[in-house]
Amino acid sequence: MVALLSGTFLATNAQAVGGPGARRHHGEAHGPRSGLSKIDLAGWAKAQLAADKARRAKKKPITGALGSVVGTATAVTRQATALLASADTAAAANPTTLVLYDNQGPYGQLGELYAMAAANLSGHFGTVTAKPVQQYTAGMLNSYSAVIYIGSTYYGGSVPDAIPAAFYTDVAAGTKPVIWMGANIWNMGSAVGATQFAQKYGWDPTTSYYEDGGSVGTVTKVSYRGQDLTRNIPAGQDGGVLRPNVLTGTGYPAVTRVAEGLDSSNGHTFGWAVRSSNLTYIGEIPFAYVSEADRIIAFEDLLFDALAPATAERHRAMVRLEDISPNSDPTELRSMADYLASQNIPYGINVIPVYTDPNGTYNNGTAQTITLAQKPQVVSALKYMLAHGAVLMDHGYTHQYKNVANPYNGVTGDDFEFYRAHVDTADNVVYDGPVAEDSALWAQTRVTSALLQFTLAGLPKPTLWTTPHYAGSAADYKVFSANFNARLERSLYFAGTLGGASAAPNTFIGQFFPYVVKDVYGTKVLPENIGNYEPEAANNHPARLPADLIASAKANLAVRDGVASFFYHPYYELQPLKDTIDGIKALGYTFVSPAAL
Repeated sequence: MVALLSGTFLATNAQAVGGPGARRHHGEAHGPRSGLSKIDLAGWAKAQLAADKARRAKKKPITGALGSVVGTATAVTRQATALLASADTAAAANPTTLVLYDNQGPYGQLGELYAMAAANLSGHFGTVTAKPVQQYTAGMLNSYSAVIYIGSTYYGGSVPDAIPAAFYTDVAAGTKPVIWMGANIWNMGSAVGATQFAQKYGWDPTTSYYEDGGSVGTVTKVSYRGQDLTRNIPAGQDGGVLRPNVLTGTGYPAVTRVAEGLDSSNGHTFGWAVRSSNLTYIGEIPFAYVSEADRIIAFEDLLFDALAPATAERHRAMVRLEDISPNSDPTELRSMADYLASQNIPYGINVIPVYTDPNGTYNNGTAQTITLAQKPQVVSALKYMLAHGAVLMDHGYTHQYKNVANPYNGVTGDDFEFYRAHVDTADNVVYDGPVAEDSALWAQTRVTSALLQFTLAGLPKPTLWTTPHYAGSAADYKVFSANFNARLERSLYFAGTLGGASAAPNTFIGQFFPYVVKDVYGTKVLPENIGNYEPEAANNHPARLPADLIASAKANLAVRDGVASFFYHPYYELQPLKDTIDGIKALGYTFVSPAAL
């Protein structure tokens, strides 16, 4: 689980590719998950709950014209279907999405980060436009297939409402699908009238709050499409999940619980996501503290209802072999290739073309650098793999930075290449920002040098890329996009990207995907969403065994057309790979090549 602390993004650790007996750190193994850097979520949660208490103190329960308010969220009636009643969900050849976000108030920076996450996922379906909500003009909704509004700033009290009245009016009068997550739905209720809102949507947002019985409780599970998804928020950083007050009585439309939340502190269940008419409402913004089986999966699938409702059920899986370098064991590589070929499983191979140990960490104090061309047996094994179902991928140039600890020892595979990091006193890996010389030219030089090494070794040019330890600057990601057809990885998305400003150097959201997306950098990104086998705990990350990968793949069955994508280090024994693949196959997944996505 990624920790989101002020100024600290606890996500990535490192993994050595040294020879037998070498110390091995966790690398892409654990990060980035999905989280934020340089954002005070504890302060944001405290401010949101204080504002919500103030709103509740001023509001008296009302009785709608057609019925009465249900006093507790637990009395919401669960519906058997999840159809968009009266909504315009006709499939478009190229669905268009409008993402609206907040950028006001002391936590205004959250809005753009969350908007990038929503825009990236919407990029799976078609083109995306993202803009601050105050730029909305009357009728704009009608120009898009669907709209997503992300309420990250609680408007009220000291922060005036920045949402144009036209947006409230257009949503209430329209039929286009709208996904609204987080705050300010009560302002729409007040703007259009609580009774009018209830007559169309069947619930009253003006009497819906984040607390149940005086507390946000402990919402630990979200059930969606037959899967139990996790929700793990550290104490003091949970802003709560809005509990909809659904109206009962003759004439009110049915409110469908699209996803069910469980408050384990009191056993109450409620609609984590509810739908009626053209509105799907999610009671929180599910982009913080995300792991591989998290409730974000529900949102990732809900986008199909709004943007591609006719999508057929399909579940594919993908595997890649990670951190292969000139120092890898060719026998191990051939063994992996033989097993995967015997199972007719295509796969990716992530190759680092130059291995270097500048301080002799694993070579008795003597510096060592090895290129692919200097290891013909490794090259032969790679060619053997390519002839037996593998797809060649570039995994950086040296997968380390100079001769300094970044964060461990400067050895290929252990350290970051395009980003600086250190290990703090609590044994967390902390992101420090891009390397000192970072620029598009510097990144291009690294890529050009890497591709040359593949050519010198007689290997084909890779068309796919994975950033070492999944971390680079916005400028780096654009260089990778210019040189490769796609990236296969988790990625960082930096503040300032949507507004066209220079990206903030270390304020970002990390994200991974259950399907192919076109992200806000304009790059095609292939999914890696269930992690990897890692038998030992490190840097406050637990071990991750085949059963954990299989459980994450099961949770991702909730995505109707998703991919369960993982990776495996070939220096580990073959049996855990077999167990993982057998378990994922048993869930009904079909393995495909990265080149097929």
